[in-house]
Amino acid sequence: MSTPAKRIEELRDQLREHNHRYYTLAQPTISDREYDALMDELEDLEAAHPELRSPDSPSARVGGEPIEGFDTVPHAVPMISLANSYNLDDVRAYDQRTRKRLAGQNHHYIVEPKIDGVAVSLRYENGALVRALSRGDGRSGDDITANVRTIGTVPLRLRAKNPPEALEVRGEVFMTREGFMRLNDSRQAAGQQVFANPRNAAAGSLKLLDSRVVATRPLDAVWYGVGELRGIAFDTHEAMLEALRTFGFRTPEKIWICDNIEEVETALREIHEGKDAYPFEMDGAVIKVNERGLYEELGSTAKSPRWALAYKYEPEQVETLLKAITIQVGRTGVLTPVAELEPVLVSGSTVSRATLHNWDEMQRKDIRAGDTVVIEKAGEIIPAVVRVVLEKRPPDAKALPPPTECPACGGPVSQREGEVAWRCENPACPAKSLSWLKHFVSRRAMDIDHIGEELIKALLKEQLISHPADLYTLHEKKDQLLDMERMAEKSVDNLLQAIEDSKNAELWRIIHALGIPNVGERTAQTLEAHFASIRELAETDEETLTAIEDIGPIVAKSILDFFALGENQFFIERLQNAGVNLERKSAPASEELETDLTGKTVVLTGSLTQMTRDEAKDLLRKLGAKVTGSVSGKTDLLIAGEEAGSKLDKARKLGGEIWTEADLVNAIPANAPPAIQSAVQSELDLLS
Repeated sequence: MSTPAKRIEELRDQLREHNHRYYTLAQPTISDREYDALMDELEDLEAAHPELRSPDSPSARVGGEPIEGFDTVPHAVPMISLANSYNLDDVRAYDQRTRKRLAGQNHHYIVEPKIDGVAVSLRYENGALVRALSRGDGRSGDDITANVRTIGTVPLRLRAKNPPEALEVRGEVFMTREGFMRLNDSRQAAGQQVFANPRNAAAGSLKLLDSRVVATRPLDAVWYGVGELRGIAFDTHEAMLEALRTFGFRTPEKIWICDNIEEVETALREIHEGKDAYPFEMDGAVIKVNERGLYEELGSTAKSPRWALAYKYEPEQVETLLKAITIQVGRTGVLTPVAELEPVLVSGSTVSRATLHNWDEMQRKDIRAGDTVVIEKAGEIIPAVVRVVLEKRPPDAKALPPPTECPACGGPVSQREGEVAWRCENPACPAKSLSWLKHFVSRRAMDIDHIGEELIKALLKEQLISHPADLYTLHEKKDQLLDMERMAEKSVDNLLQAIEDSKNAELWRIIHALGIPNVGERTAQTLEAHFASIRELAETDEETLTAIEDIGPIVAKSILDFFALGENQFFIERLQNAGVNLERKSAPASEELETDLTGKTVVLTGSLTQMTRDEAKDLLRKLGAKVTGSVSGKTDLLIAGEEAGSKLDKARKLGGEIWTEADLVNAIPANAPPAIQSAVQSELDLLS
């Protein structure tokens, strides 16, 4: 029989292999669901046996508790920078110097793409990652081990039966173009300052003190060098890269081995021509002598080694006229200044607009309408204004001051504490109304049938609504609804009845529908369990909120800020006056009614036939259960529908209780109090 220690090592080995295949080779052999099942089992065993935890376990990638600051640690071998060159004459001169120092000794060059990332050094002892350091000043760096552990392509243990005693690996941590754009989109929506380019985004992520946040950032890494070596040696740079690949590292996808400087020049041109095909930002190429035995003879300057040279490509920059500065209003009300440009071709595409990010950035660069500006594609992706050509500035060019009102609605704007963005605070702003209304009526919010995006657009166009609270006044405008295209008597009646029915929604749905930043469905359900009404929630304080499990300081601040606004207080008042239920219908089921499910942690798997997955979750909550997404040692019950997969297998292995969908239906007690009977009636109707 397998012991916990043996099973933990088996799971770690399996997960390391799957991580390598998924992240490094891009050749996964199991589904995400199967991977999650293995990870869940490992986490459960490590929780049950904390003495068996290990920093190189695959479970360490989720990050840990925030730290107060980074320790500074000396590099065993200094991380000195490479000398830079910007033209082929410099490259040819470098080759002449190298051949002169080697006095005719035969050598080759290797040329690699140069990633514009953040230099990092990893130290492995007997195969285990023990430390990750930033470059720092080259002699010492910050200990960023906890952050680097979260990067999926970084092996926490070397893939080697007999690993070297000590191995330092050097490379670049970077962010892909796609990941960078996703991160900036989310930051802009949250009113946070966006990153200027992928390198800044990667550097900012590695400096975070909370590795749990770092784990959410789309970081990757490529490794191309070594520092201290004990118990291993390499004759050539090519052999070193091959060994790193064998150990599980991602290395440059393609390298060019060159016999002479003419072949180096050809490689530089090929890399430049193909740079757009790489998923990351690339700012040049690196030329290295392949024979490592010649490095000592070539030596180093005080700043850089003589056996390598960085060749940098200049980004394409062009001048154009900034005709006007407009203000774009985002979904969450963030106001973004945008440069309207005279169209110009940059890096292969025509650019006519460029974000100016925020007023702080715009004022720092002193950008004004009417200026001639230099633009480039930041990271070859996003058009950006680099600088103003001041000598071409017209005398009447004026700076655009921060807004005093929203350009879309004329409503109040503010700059919240800790944010660089200005934001429209009007909940009824037309630029925000469509997305807010779509959220408000959605299945997991107020669940209002017969109203979709096209109808919302039509109602906005006819000025029948501009705010979620306006939905509850539509019964007064039935004649106007009937005059709308494709709105017959029955359609209007169905719509109005669905709106009327939504007045009796559960409290968590209303909390979710309000659109409080950072408050999703599960957080809303947590809040419902602790507060009896919207009014009670609106009057709470930060200490009370942060004492609730799963409610951290960021979510607490979002809640407090939301209810502090007069517009939102008026919104709540309008809902109350319309007859919308703003109170918990009953005490949580676990307090009012003892069922077979009260207090149990339940997982759903497979296809259900009599209800949807969301409907089953709602029913389980009403019967006092807590619904989670994965099977673990904490799972009390698995409800298995048709075609149940690995979750069912795992539940059986753990000896957990397993129900069918019919068992769930039969769990509804006949003696439930009227309030509970009423609450589950909608689900019971679905089963008839």
